[in-house]
Amino acid sequence: MQFSDLKLIDPLLRAVAAEGYDTPTPIQQKGIPPILAGHDLLACAQTGTGKTAAFALPILQRLAGSAPPEGRSRPIRALVLTPTRELAAQIGDSFTAYGRHLGLRNTVIFGGVGKGAQIAALRRGLDVMVATPGRLLDLASDGAVNLSRLEVLVLDEADRMLDMGFIHDVKRVIALLPQKRQTLFFSATMPPDVRDLAERILVNPERIAVAPVATTAERIEQSVYFVERTDKRALLEHVLQDQTIRRAIVFTRTKHGANRVADQLSRASIGAAAIHGNKSQNARERALADFKRGATRVLVATDIAARGIDIDDISHVINYDLPNIPESYVHRIGRTARAGASGVALSFCDQEERAFLTDIERLIRMRVPVVEDHPYRSQISAAAPARSFAPDRGPGPGSRPSGPPGHGRRPQQGGGGPPRHQGSPGPRPQHGGPRPQSAGPRPQHGGPRPQHGSPRPQAQGSASSSPRSSDDASASQGSAQPRGRRMSFRPPV
Repeated sequence: MQFSDLKLIDPLLRAVAAEGYDTPTPIQQKGIPPILAGHDLLACAQTGTGKTAAFALPILQRLAGSAPPEGRSRPIRALVLTPTRELAAQIGDSFTAYGRHLGLRNTVIFGGVGKGAQIAALRRGLDVMVATPGRLLDLASDGAVNLSRLEVLVLDEADRMLDMGFIHDVKRVIALLPQKRQTLFFSATMPPDVRDLAERILVNPERIAVAPVATTAERIEQSVYFVERTDKRALLEHVLQDQTIRRAIVFTRTKHGANRVADQLSRASIGAAAIHGNKSQNARERALADFKRGATRVLVATDIAARGIDIDDISHVINYDLPNIPESYVHRIGRTARAGASGVALSFCDQEERAFLTDIERLIRMRVPVVEDHPYRSQISAAAPARSFAPDRGPGPGSRPSGPPGHGRRPQQGGGGPPRHQGSPGPRPQHGGPRPQSAGPRPQHGGPRPQHGSPRPQAQGSASSSPRSSDDASASQGSAQPRGRRMSFRPPV
């Protein structure tokens, strides 16, 4: 299939060709037609699948169909909500590139910088706004944003927005929007809270998935190193002596940890820079630019800061600290093996992180192979029994036989290991026992599809509440009124 087969207008086809693309990715093949048809969309797609073009191209085509008025009367007709300012900037660049022949205007709104330039752009009039929730609510409370004529809402990386505590902010933004709109919902994973939000804001959406829910890319070679916490820095230096690691992202759990690791690597003459929320916008942009052009070989990042990294040729992802939220592992290693390439994901696991590893393996439905031959192997791992693994779902498409057995047992409840994250599954059946059967066939949804633009209840919340910064990751509470009929998400088979 070619882009010309997707019924895109000529200005978009020329822009896509100028970007060097001729064949649409699976998410683009599946997503563009229903978006052009005006349907709501629920898409499960990991990073690096081309999902930005999957929504940007049909949105631009829709907006180009009506001539935009000039000046301040030009309304905001499309809004893209993202969890981080880096991701917002990347999406804004994509809209600019794809819409170069259309005469449409877009701007990017995020915190950490002054409001002046953003307010000036709003006053000049624009068609597409890409924003983080906190700064958007801030400008709305100042009376600088009018969303009453919005036609399309996109929630990108919805699971990450909820992980960062933006659920209440998202609902407050939705409360500002007209009931008649098209809503496009993209998420790499589908945990219960994400499914619940989708149920509340989508009306009979088309459902697409380009990879099974909560699985990792098949082209990523995964492995784990058991190591004492005090030896992690030395192990990282040892691993990075491998010159085949051309460009790597190292993930740490904290901002201070990212700084410490980057400083250590720099002292060892390994080009490295840290990127996290405490860095200024200019510092983050410089670090990304150096990383893209190869001046920096290693980028040390926290989960939140890494969301806007849009680089196709990252050879390795290294989990210096394992994430305590299994879905974050999927997001992290998705930084490599983008655009059809292969990649490598290495994870360092100390004794207190064994529970995190077990939860990750249950989520991705495979056992991560263990690297035994390294100089900093944990002595505890050598003596511990093999870790148990049995998925609580049937095997996912593309799953492989389990790798070498791991070493170490999950800490008992109340023991010295880290607490399990909320919502972790219960006791695990022993490896070798009967495997639960996968879910039955997806039920057919009866009845005709309502026409696009049918009224929908608003989510609760108001713009008058005091806004939070878009970098605030504290948990939020909030509720939304359901609209449309409720649905159960199952990835297409």
